[in-house]
Amino acid sequence: MTKARFLGTSALSDAFGIAFQVPNFFRRLFAENSVSVAFIPTFKKLLETNSSASDNDAQKKITQDFINATFTLVTFLTVLFVSLGMIFTPQILKIFFSNKYSMAMEESIVLTRIMFPYLIVISIAALFQGILNGLKIFSPSGFTPILFNSIVIIFTYLFAPHLKNPARAMAVGVITGGCIQALFQIPFILKNNWKFTFTSIKKAFTNEHTRTVLRLIGPTIIGMAAYQLNDIVSSALATRAGEGVYSSIQYSLRLQELILGICAVTIGTVILPDLTGFVQKQYWDDFCKMLTLSINIMAVIAIPITFYSLLMKENIITLIFASGRFNADSIQMTQQVFSCHIIGLFFIAVNRITAPAFYAQQDTKSPTVAGLANFSVNIILAYVLSKSMGGKGIALALTVASIANMILLFVFLKHNPAIHVSTVLKPAIIYMFRITLFSAMASVPVYFLKTHIISAFSGRNRLISQGLPLCITACMFGAVGLILLVITKDPLIKALKEKLRHE
Repeated sequence: MTKARFLGTSALSDAFGIAFQVPNFFRRLFAENSVSVAFIPTFKKLLETNSSASDNDAQKKITQDFINATFTLVTFLTVLFVSLGMIFTPQILKIFFSNKYSMAMEESIVLTRIMFPYLIVISIAALFQGILNGLKIFSPSGFTPILFNSIVIIFTYLFAPHLKNPARAMAVGVITGGCIQALFQIPFILKNNWKFTFTSIKKAFTNEHTRTVLRLIGPTIIGMAAYQLNDIVSSALATRAGEGVYSSIQYSLRLQELILGICAVTIGTVILPDLTGFVQKQYWDDFCKMLTLSINIMAVIAIPITFYSLLMKENIITLIFASGRFNADSIQMTQQVFSCHIIGLFFIAVNRITAPAFYAQQDTKSPTVAGLANFSVNIILAYVLSKSMGGKGIALALTVASIANMILLFVFLKHNPAIHVSTVLKPAIIYMFRITLFSAMASVPVYFLKTHIISAFSGRNRLISQGLPLCITACMFGAVGLILLVITKDPLIKALKEKLRHE
């Protein structure tokens, strides 16, 4: 909302978006990838060895050495990488900007160099999150994005009048917020009797368990790079499709990522340690049940949200973004892209919670191949569809690629003979169609009454003219959906009622 207010869908907004994407790309590639795929399973295994070891102190020292070695590697490699990145920033940005957008590129170079060190601090923050999540402590890491975004918002409002443009104020907020994300988690690590110190580079590279981490992340970097290259190529196509197209895609993705961040990423983060435990103990039935439950939870969240968002997309975008430089053209451009993005919400969410099923088995090759296929489908379709559909074509390509990625992940899951994929998929597919039917039924009253409800509040300020119709229609939609779930004795509703009754 802050970015929309200060930057809209202008060339400056495109410049900031690309500048932030560069360090963010490498964060997702290295930091998140290393933690989720390799560090947490290895750390979790060491913790379980600690609890069963006769010489607990000696085993804890092995685990502490592993933390120190990983901390040293992360810091050394990111500092080296950022230094090179800042030197070659102009060459990197030529990927995104054609010659006719030279002014946007010049500003993007400045913004990128301000924000590139964000990669260092956020990678360290990701490592700290991995330590806490391995200990089954989720709240501190879950709170840090709130701190980060709060700082970016505050810095934008405070410093935008005093710097050359609002984008630079946001960039300073990004690097400051990243530092806070890392610092905030330190007391919680120390409180649980773990610490982190630098060791020699030689020890860091030769540590037995860091070598395991490096071996695990090697193949996945290829797959993750393919997945992240989707964003890079899509961004390059978007910036060449016209001013504001890239920004409209990013605003649309922010709405999608809001839902994914609350639901899919949270579920994926929480289930990874448990799935890892089930694999180590060979509890495959529990493994499959947890995976099915996670998919069902995503279905009951993502599918209704998809239907409602398609019905009320213009009002949602207007309420959230329409202020300052985000004008009527920005609303129109963003809602067109959003329609194509939101239909892929459920499939992307399933990918986010299925990937931990492979990481728990320390299988990194299968998601790598799926990522490469995702990349191929997305890039081919994005290139073809962007010619005739512009930003909508790029968004639609991502949705189709996500469906292909999901199908491949379940095909690869069958490679483990201990996992009966049919026992996971059959109930999940039945439940998915059930929720789709209920969502369609809940959409009917909203579809026929929304125009009358919107007109009743038109002409007032944005919060009333857009917010109240959204609240009323959401309550209508939710009430019909909830009644359908209750009268059909939905298993998730039944489980929730049982839990509330016990509490």
